[in-house]
Amino acid sequence: MHDNQEGVDRQKLERLKEMHEAQDRIKEAEYELEQAHEQLQQAVDEFTEAHGSEELDDIIDENIEKSFEEGNSDDTGDAQTAISAAIAEAEADAGKEVPVAKKAKKETGLVASVEYVHGKKREHIPLSKLAGYKKDSSRLLWVGLKDPTEEELLKVCRDLSIIDEAAQEIIQQHRKPKIIDYGNYIQLVAVTITRENKKLVFGEMQMIFGVGFVLTVRRGGAMTNSSLRERMESCPELIARGSDFVVAEILDVFVDSFAALASRLEVEVNQVEQKMMLRGFRETDIRKLYKQRRDLLRIRTSITPMVEICRKIAVMNSPIIEPDSRSYFTVVSDRIARIDEQINALHEALAFAFEASLMIGQSHQTDITKKLAAWAAILAVPTAIAGIYGMNFKFMPELEWQYGYPLALGLMGGICGFLYYKFKKADWL
Repeated sequence: MHDNQEGVDRQKLERLKEMHEAQDRIKEAEYELEQAHEQLQQAVDEFTEAHGSEELDDIIDENIEKSFEEGNSDDTGDAQTAISAAIAEAEADAGKEVPVAKKAKKETGLVASVEYVHGKKREHIPLSKLAGYKKDSSRLLWVGLKDPTEEELLKVCRDLSIIDEAAQEIIQQHRKPKIIDYGNYIQLVAVTITRENKKLVFGEMQMIFGVGFVLTVRRGGAMTNSSLRERMESCPELIARGSDFVVAEILDVFVDSFAALASRLEVEVNQVEQKMMLRGFRETDIRKLYKQRRDLLRIRTSITPMVEICRKIAVMNSPIIEPDSRSYFTVVSDRIARIDEQINALHEALAFAFEASLMIGQSHQTDITKKLAAWAAILAVPTAIAGIYGMNFKFMPELEWQYGYPLALGLMGGICGFLYYKFKKADWL
């Protein structure tokens, strides 16, 4: 009965070990699949930059989704095949004529163009009728564009009497936040960050605002302003405060998205710390840890400049910034600063987790080294004595003595036992 119980326990241990090994293989496969996805996305970006076609982007995106829906997580070679297939299909269709309906869809990046009078919505103004718009403090024109073409941007800037320098600046895509004061209007660039499938997606929101107008241009994974626009339209007195207050509200929504992202990252960091305390880090865990720290650093690079930008707007000597709205930019600046500190704390927590994992690993290796050294010292005693008596010289002490052999064995056992006692007392064994 006792033997049967031992057999059952042994089978349970073997199954548990197999389950842990299977989990490790799954994690390694997930990491390899994630790396393949990044390589695929990089190839797509390079091909899109070379051709500059929206139709090619759609084709490649469809191949990405198809490859990862049908792909095998144990074979990352399918991802490389998907890269070649996506690019090949895009090249094959590059010369095809885009359907007329799709052309019409891509002709304009206009999301909304609304005129407000004393905060109340008056009418939608198409881009073709922006020229000659009268700017005054009682009216507000809010034009929103999403991934517009260069021609559209130049036309809108020209119709709103925005100088060429500012127009060329807004055409460019920026990696970091910035602010430019042109006197009659201010240009502000904010970087947006979203997370899709545990991967950061960066976008940008460019805003040019002055007395009586706000122009917002969204690119990439930038958030939408539709919900904000609806909320402000329900309270006309909010829009009636002016373009500077509208921009402050947009930045406040930005901060909300940053706060939500920081909360998600905090949960993931806590999971990493718990995993480290339970079983330590493996090679795949260390790679993921490095990627998480790199993502946090990229987030800080995009968020930190917004603190100084909002503070600069709050103290800027400009007729565009009303005294009543300066406090709003100060509040936004303080909120961003707190989120920046939170992201920095998460970055440091991952660093501490990595260092703790290294220290635990080094401590474990030190314990193993101590045990090996102790056993080597113990085994060296019988090895030395047996080696001396194994030289086969004729005249050796106690060689012909009747009790020489038991004495040698007893001496070896006594010394080994004494060494074992000392090493055990020193906690080396």
